[in-house]
Formats: sequence, C-alpha cells, structure tokens
Amino acid sequence: MRKNHWLAFILTVAALAACASAYWWTGARKQNSSVLSFLPRDPAAVVYIDFAALRQTTFLAQFAAWAPQPQKDPEYAQFLQDTGFDFERDLDHLAIATQKSADASALTFIAEGKFDRKKISAYALRNGKRQNANDREIFSVPLDAGKTTLSFTFVSDRLVVLTDSSNGLADTLGALGKWPGESDWQQRFTRLAGAPVFAVVHQDAGAALANKAPGGFRSPQLSSLLDQLQWLTIAGKPGGDQLQIVAEGESASETTSHQLADLLNGVVILAQTGLNDPKVRQQLNPEVRQAYLDLLKSADISKLDRGETKAVRLVFSVTPAFLDAARASLPSQPAPSSPSNRGPQKHAAAPSRKSGT
Repeated sequence: MRKNHWLAFILTVAALAACASAYWWTGARKQNSSVLSFLPRDPAAVVYIDFAALRQTTFLAQFAAWAPQPQKDPEYAQFLQDTGFDFERDLDHLAIATQKSADASALTFIAEGKFDRKKISAYALRNGKRQNANDREIFSVPLDAGKTTLSFTFVSDRLVVLTDSSNGLADTLGALGKWPGESDWQQRFTRLAGAPVFAVVHQDAGAALANKAPGGFRSPQLSSLLDQLQWLTIAGKPGGDQLQIVAEGESASETTSHQLADLLNGVVILAQTGLNDPKVRQQLNPEVRQAYLDLLKSADISKLDRGETKAVRLVFSVTPAFLDAARASLPSQPAPSSPSNRGPQKHAAAPSRKSGT
C-alpha cells in the first residue's frame, strides 16, 4: 500500500485510541499483551490497543455507527484480497511507538493477531525486497514513490514488527524482548493494565502536543506547564452509558503540579461562566449547551504524590448527549454547485462565514 493508506490506517487506530476505550477498567491488574515487550528503546510515546477485548463490547459497534463513514479504498480492498488480512477482524493487540531524533521521527508497530505469512510475504515482494539479519527474514517495501520505506519482520506466526525508521529494523531487532521489567515505562504500563486502550507520553512529547493545539486553544501558560511534565498518560473506563476519561500529568516539581491543577480548575470555571452568559444562552442550542455543562460538571481535578513525581489527575465523563452535541457542531459539507449558480452561491456564502465568527 502507498504511504497515505498506511497513514489512513494509523488515523483509524488513533481514533480508536481516543474514543473506543469503553471497556471495563477493572481494579485487578490484567496482564498486558506481549506486544509491549517488543517496543524500541527510548520511545517518545506509546499507544496500546487491545482489539480482542474491544470486540467483546458493544461500544466499538456504537462508535463505528456514530463516526463518519470513510470512503472505500480500492487499493486497500485489493490488499485484503491478496493477503487475507483485515485488521478489524484479525488484529488482536497493537502497540505503536514514536521515536524522535534531531533530524527525523519514526513509527514502530508491534502487532499480534492472525496473519497468513505466505500471502503477506508474497504481497511485500511484489514491489519490495527481502534480506536476512539477526536470523530473521526482513521485508522492505518502498512507500510514497520511494521517499520512505516500511520494513517488517515476523517474530512469530502471530507477531509482526513494522517500522518506517530510516535505520530499518536494525535497532529494533537488537532490543526485541529485552525491556527491563521494572523500567519507568513498565511501571506505567502496569498502572494502566486492564484498560484496552491507553497512551503514555514521555518528556518533551507533551510540549509538542501543546504546540500543535488548534489556535483557539493555545495558551502560553499551559504550554509552559506541559513542557515541564515528564510523563502524560490517558486511558478510559465506562460507567453506565458514560465514558470516563482519566488523564495524568507527572512532574518532578511540586510547584508545577500545583500551577497546573490551578490552571485546569480555572479553565473549567471560566468555561462554565461563559456557557451561562445570557448571550451564549440565546445563541447556543439548549441541548448542546447542557451537554457541554454536564461535561464540565463531571470534571474532577486532583493532585497525587507518587514519590519521585507529583501528578495532576483530570477525570471527566463523556455522555451520549455530548457526542451528539459534538457531531452537531461539526461544519457540514457544502453542496456542490453547478456552473449556472456557482457565482450567486459564492456571494451568498460570505455573510454566513462572517456571522459565524
């Protein structure tokens, strides 16, 4: 597949990671999948998804019905036919790791599921090549007209490692299965065990997320505080028909944790005040406004002392009403105009854009 189709797959995974964690987060510590044992050294962020567990719930089907339906991709359909692999059906566990260097970034995928090695290998060799390294068979497939390369290897019949790193799989293969059991990463994986979807971000990756926030949500003070966080984790659990999101930011500085907690509490109060403004009451749909207020009312911000780090925990609940409100707030796609009325539609659109600002 071309690079844009792999990116589409990544975006699908990201959407699931953000919204499909409606699986019971038990108090008992369940064993995480072995995919977390094969991560590359020193990642910037890790996302873990237990598709096998998610398929046991009804939320995944509900989310699929709620989310916009993607257009069918003929090339991906051909990929399914040639390899027999459908990630919605055959993928059980997935870990995604990001790595950053001074001049490049890379993604590594560790996937566990049902694979037809013979068909997938033949598919890769159509446009790629095969070599042996560290007693493993490595396939390299050019993407984006040869600008990047996807390398992958089968660790077993059910486990495959893929990367778009310019170094290929050389570094990853050398560290396969050698993560120390009591590493800082493993401690957080253990803490989040039982959640079928979670993300762990280390060091300056949090600041990178802050810098990429939409312009209307940028805050120099918030960006500065996020830059001081050593760790950021996020996971979710359901409660009735609601989805509870739990996010934590950890810093070595108690001052940073206090400032972050105060800032988040201030944001919640300001948002509630804004929604109660008489002008907002008149302009905003009452159901949408109430859904936003319910989200803010559910927010709970607390501070935790984890010894070496001081954490700020944010908990809030996402309701079906909020999802409906968020979908209603999305801009609708303009209807295509015919040549005969293209001019009038162009002039008529200007006032509506102005009124929306």
